[in-house]
Amino acid sequence: MGRRIDYYDDPNAPKANSLVPSVNVVVENDKGEILMIRRTDNDNWALPGGAIDLGESITQAAIRETKEETGIDVEITGLVGIYSDPKHLIHYTSNDEVRQEFSILLKGSYVGGEPTPSDESNEVSWVCPESFFELKLDRSMRLRLEDFLAKRERVVIK
Repeated sequence: MGRRIDYYDDPNAPKANSLVPSVNVVVENDKGEILMIRRTDNDNWALPGGAIDLGESITQAAIRETKEETGIDVEITGLVGIYSDPKHLIHYTSNDEVRQEFSILLKGSYVGGEPTPSDESNEVSWVCPESFFELKLDRSMRLRLEDFLAKRERVVIK
């Protein structure tokens, strides 16, 4: 399996060769805990999510990716933000793809299911917000969590 390497404003980073719309979902349970995964490709903790496939909507991709990576069924309830910072590059070593960030962060609520690891997640856990920043997180994921926790009235566009 290849690795995922995130770069931010790094002059030594490889040049972007793709732009792929993707989604992340911040799912809260009734205790206010957030659904997180520990990724298999870089061992970082992250919100569930992934690329939007041809033929599916943003909402469909968010529901599918969350289920695939976590075993949890969700309902999409809102939009937190859109992240398209060209300084953030994601290198997938398995095929040498280097993506420029383009991610839509949605809010979701727990519908059912049990946290279950997958090929893309070593661990799946409900995490209390106070514990987020003790986890190994990429800068981009930390930013998304901070934006969600700020409970802004307007959508974040970065």
